[in-house]
Amino acid sequence: MSLDDVVSAIRHAERRFERIQGAVDLVAVSKVQPLKRVEAALVAGHRRFGENRVQEAQEKWPLLKQSYEGILLHLIGPLQTNKVKQAVELFDVIETVDREKLARKLADEIAKLSKAPELYIQVNTGEEPQKAGIFPKQADAFIDLCRCDLALPVIGLMCIPPAGEPPSPHFALLRNIAEHNGLSKLSMGMSSDFEEAISLGATSVRVGSAVFGERVAEGP
Repeated sequence: MSLDDVVSAIRHAERRFERIQGAVDLVAVSKVQPLKRVEAALVAGHRRFGENRVQEAQEKWPLLKQSYEGILLHLIGPLQTNKVKQAVELFDVIETVDREKLARKLADEIAKLSKAPELYIQVNTGEEPQKAGIFPKQADAFIDLCRCDLALPVIGLMCIPPAGEPPSPHFALLRNIAEHNGLSKLSMGMSSDFEEAISLGATSVRVGSAVFGERVAEGP
C-alpha cells in the first residue's frame, strides 16, 4: 500500500460505516523510518505523524517543523517522567498518559511552559501486565483525576489490543469508556485493523508500515 491507498481505504471505511467524511485522521507512524520516506509524505501534503520515542523525535522533527507548516506530531509510545519537559515542548498530542505520577508531571510542565499538548489516556483494555495503560476498571477515576484535579487537556482515549485477540471487543470497550466520560476522541486501529476501528468509532488510526513500508533504521 501507499499513503494514497491508506487514505482512500479510510475514506471508503467512513462511507461504509456511515461516518462523516473526514471524521477519521490518519496518524502516519514514522518511527524508525528513513528521513526521505517521511519527507515524501510531507511533500505529498500529509501533516499528522506519530513517534514512539522522544529522543528519536527530537533528532528528526524540529527541522522538519521549520521546513513544513502545519505538522501535528503525536507521541504514541510510553512516556518516561524524565522526558516530560521535552515531550511537552515538541509534541502536539501525547496519547500515552497512563499513571498518576506521569499526569502530575505533565501538569507541572504544562504550567511552567505555558504550552499544552492535547492528551489522550491510554487504556490497557486487555489488562496485560507487560503493557502500558490504565486498566479499564480504574479508567473513570483516573480520567477524573486528570481532568478535574489536575486540569489536564484530556480529549480522548487510546488503546492497543492484545496481539492474537480479535480487536473489536477492545475497540468497543474503549468507546464505551469514552462515552461514559464524555470524551469525543478515540485513537485506535493500526495497519491490520483500522477498518474495524473505524466501524466502532475511531477518530484517528495509527498506520505505519502500510504508509511507509517496513520499518528500517536506515537505508532507502
